[in-house]
Amino acid sequence: MFSSGQLVFASLFFVAFVIAAYFAYKGDKSLHQKFYKGSYKILIGFILFILLLFVIKIVFKR
Repeated sequence: MFSSGQLVFASLFFVAFVIAAYFAYKGDKSLHQKFYKGSYKILIGFILFILLLFVIKIVFKR
């Protein structure tokens, strides 16, 4: 489906994006705690949804 080069690029891009987002929002930590309480639940739900899509793909591929 993807070449090994594409997978390497995607994983490196993801890591770089997460690191950049961490440093970008590090200074606003107090504001985020005040206005975005419980937002981690949405992140967990999004990750579970993506994992569910991969599981469905694997199940129907067989």
